[in-house]
Amino acid sequence: MGSTFAAFTIRHRRAIALVWVVLAVAGGWAASTLSGHLSQATDAPGKPAFKANAAILERFGSGGGIAPIVAVGTPEQTATLRRVGAAVEDSRTVVGGPGLTSADGRTVVALIFPPPGPGAPDENAPALAAAVAAAHGTGVEVTGQQALTKGADSGGAGLLVETLLGGVGALVVLIAVFASPLAFVPILLAAVSILTTFLVLRGLAAAFEISFVVQFFVGLIGLGVAIDYSLLFIVRWREERARGADPEEAVHRAVVTAGHAILVSGTTVGIGLIAMAAVPVAFIRSIGLGGLLIPLVSVIASLTLLPGLLTTIGPRLDRRRTTAVDVDRDTAWTRWSRMVVGRRWPAAILGLVVTGALAAAALSLNPGQPSLDALASNGTARDGLQRIERSGLGSGTLTPIEALVPVADIGTARQRLEAVDGVHAVLAPADPAWQAGGMQAVAILPEHDAATSAGKDTLNAVRDLHSGTLLIGGAAAQVQELTDAIYSSFPVMFAVISILTFLLLWRSLRSVVLPVKAILLNLLSVAASFGVVVLVWQEGHGSHLLAGLPGTGAVTNWVPLAMFAFLYGLSMDYEVFILSRMREEYDRTGSTDEAVIQGLGRTGRLVTSAALILFLAFVALGAGPQTDLKILATGLAAGIILDATVVRALIVPALVSLMGEANWWTPGRRDTD
Repeated sequence: MGSTFAAFTIRHRRAIALVWVVLAVAGGWAASTLSGHLSQATDAPGKPAFKANAAILERFGSGGGIAPIVAVGTPEQTATLRRVGAAVEDSRTVVGGPGLTSADGRTVVALIFPPPGPGAPDENAPALAAAVAAAHGTGVEVTGQQALTKGADSGGAGLLVETLLGGVGALVVLIAVFASPLAFVPILLAAVSILTTFLVLRGLAAAFEISFVVQFFVGLIGLGVAIDYSLLFIVRWREERARGADPEEAVHRAVVTAGHAILVSGTTVGIGLIAMAAVPVAFIRSIGLGGLLIPLVSVIASLTLLPGLLTTIGPRLDRRRTTAVDVDRDTAWTRWSRMVVGRRWPAAILGLVVTGALAAAALSLNPGQPSLDALASNGTARDGLQRIERSGLGSGTLTPIEALVPVADIGTARQRLEAVDGVHAVLAPADPAWQAGGMQAVAILPEHDAATSAGKDTLNAVRDLHSGTLLIGGAAAQVQELTDAIYSSFPVMFAVISILTFLLLWRSLRSVVLPVKAILLNLLSVAASFGVVVLVWQEGHGSHLLAGLPGTGAVTNWVPLAMFAFLYGLSMDYEVFILSRMREEYDRTGSTDEAVIQGLGRTGRLVTSAALILFLAFVALGAGPQTDLKILATGLAAGIILDATVVRALIVPALVSLMGEANWWTPGRRDTD
């Protein structure tokens, strides 16, 4: 990344700016039409439960991987419960009887298995709406996994609102950093980058299956990443201007220094995301592919659009800054760096103890499906769930295990299933809607919610029956197999990320030790963020405060993987910012301690400001509708703040200072590129 490139972007700045304007305008159109082209499927084809569910859908047209709609009433409302079931077209319904009538006879439940939905195959919103409409005003309550999720989703902000909230928070931080109208330039870069990414994503969605989750990443993580890169570039440009360089020369120097760090940082973020392609699940791969666009477009925008803007309007925007830029003054971060270097052992131990304690909590991380109790804090669906639990029927009624059995074998299969520990009842109605082609659809009701450990034990026991004629499916079995499919490839994904990151940083930092240390500290930082999610959401030490919900008991299966991929790359951003400057200072002074003091002194404010911007973007993401997005936002926000403060401002400088000259060792060591 040299001055030749800088000269090219400055010379053609008007044409480059015009291209970005066209892309942004087209991106605005793409963003408005994108949602309808994104997939909500979370399939793992080829797995036994997915095969069983496909067979159930093929024969009966309903159920399988789609959790049932559940209606709750009294014996006197049995006819109403049947009408609610009839309102859901092409469904299979069973009302009352053993397992669906409470022991005291005062509560009757109807299980309604709907057909797959037009948008999300694992749910059917129109069917739920029809059931709710049929039950309205009758005293019958409609609940179920989908109804609880929709109840929790109803109060969420939209993507546009979340992005605007994140943008306002970022602008406040940028005004504090620049104290001049120059603060609006990173916001402009972020807007251009986000809109352009939506345009590319719209094109990809026409050819590939792209998950709906990607749009949240583009809008909010894109906001933080694009501002991070432009912030790094502009701060270095101001620093060079303060040393006496004219605007164009300052751009040249910023491209050579900050531009190199931006390119390396963007590549590391991309490595973390593209490695998700190793996961044999389509929607996870799409998150990696779609997420890869965020740093890619942000890097290109920062390195092509920014030089021209700073050369032309940069001096005018920065002319009225309220504080002078003094690159030689002893800043608070320089004083902090000296303190850490002077107390390197206590600083390293303190930072490692804090992050290590949180990482230890991550050992109990349970990827899966959040418990039913954690899906909604109030509403009719919540009332229906509590009514079933109070009746003694158990929350497992909402998460039945489904099976497909030959009609000739139903008697034997039923006996074996009823003997399984934790099975409350086995439903096999002798009804044409439940029998087709010599096969019987069966609903197995566990005593406990399938997301709990007891519910999982029951599911595993049912699946262990090993009967060649018994196909086991249902939504819970599908979730379990999807989780296994996601994390069975994690070792391969981690190996790919680590090797590529090491090679990239080795070339950039001209050191073997620094890349290894960066990778290990990144893993510690990510593990600590997992620990926060476990404590706050899985165990419930904060979920009620954040969302009015009890502990989830599990973390939505795709969230930990997405957290790892994004946090690994985003955390490495800060590592590269700091270590690149330390390398530069070491080459200038030949002193490791001075490199730490000056390197962190020059980048500390930048890193914390960038982290705060990302933190605010993730807080805005937490205003999203789904509980899984709230969990993801909590993990990302906590991870970024921990990484930028405890890890990068405490552990990194302390360890670099402790290791001295060993930091810079590499085979066939060179001191220059």
